[in-house]
Amino acid sequence: MAAEYPHKIALLGLGTIGLSMLAMHLRRPDTSITVYDPRPDYESQVRSTLPTLLDSSSSDPSIVDHLIATSRLKLATLLPEAIQGATIIQEQSPEITVSKQSLWKEISTLTGPDTHLWSSSSGIAASAQAASCEAERRVAERLLVAHPFNPPHLMPLVEVVPGPETKPERVEFVKAYFRDIPGPATSSGGSEGQSASHYRPVTLHKEVPGFVGNRLAFALLREACHLVGEGVVSAQDLDSIVTASLGPRWAGSGVFESYHAGGGEGGIDAFLQKLSPTIQDVWGDLGQLDIEGQQGWRDVVVKQTEEAYGPYTKQTRKKKEEMLREVVELQKKKWGELP
Repeated sequence: MAAEYPHKIALLGLGTIGLSMLAMHLRRPDTSITVYDPRPDYESQVRSTLPTLLDSSSSDPSIVDHLIATSRLKLATLLPEAIQGATIIQEQSPEITVSKQSLWKEISTLTGPDTHLWSSSSGIAASAQAASCEAERRVAERLLVAHPFNPPHLMPLVEVVPGPETKPERVEFVKAYFRDIPGPATSSGGSEGQSASHYRPVTLHKEVPGFVGNRLAFALLREACHLVGEGVVSAQDLDSIVTASLGPRWAGSGVFESYHAGGGEGGIDAFLQKLSPTIQDVWGDLGQLDIEGQQGWRDVVVKQTEEAYGPYTKQTRKKKEEMLREVVELQKKKWGELP
């Protein structure tokens, strides 16, 4: 007889984010996950990639068969099959508003009013996604964005972005769900080496394009592209500047905390007062770029980045993931559980 799991998750879309989310959801012992992707090769992707993301010393593909045999995992071939009986539906479909609207409209006709509806979108608001759904199906009341940072099976942040009609209890549920997911196995390995209180869901008070994490990251990306395109610095040296200064600092203190310390006894107010002329000069000189335009900066950035780093391989991904694990665990060991 198959085991019963309180959380029955339908995970829709098995690209890079979806597969990482699958590994994350499987850390909770009280979940069963049904996955679905319209691509004909998605099962082979699950079997080849999922074992490398799980907290196991083995990447044996047979672990997928074990998950299926124990009812932890089901590979669906149709959308209705995937969401049948689900308590949580989470989508990772392409970042196209009309595509997400169409998906939620179809889902709304196949689920009851108690099902939690989550989107992993990187920037499309829940209110926009629910816009085409019939009001009586209460999609807007149940739908919210639970935006993970890549790769979500390692990165602690989850941006919870409710729409104006999202019920508060839906927000509290998703935050509690992520807080209770154990972290990835630490260097000691095994379940005893897993880190509790790993995920940090943060609720946004307003819907804004790109939410907060990506807005900050893309602001830095824009200025980085501007500086490289203008010949101020090479792409590789700019990365060295970030990893040798901002990266280590921000791993321990955020933007405001860092500059609050930079002001000494006077705190951030003193910092802003002392540096205001320089800050204003820099703000006024920040680059304004058109990502779709025919500007030379894009060719320069692509060429220099490809020459510096080459293709992104499985070995590169593994090395970077090992470093991410160590950075996140160091945060916890040095400063305790962060807010």
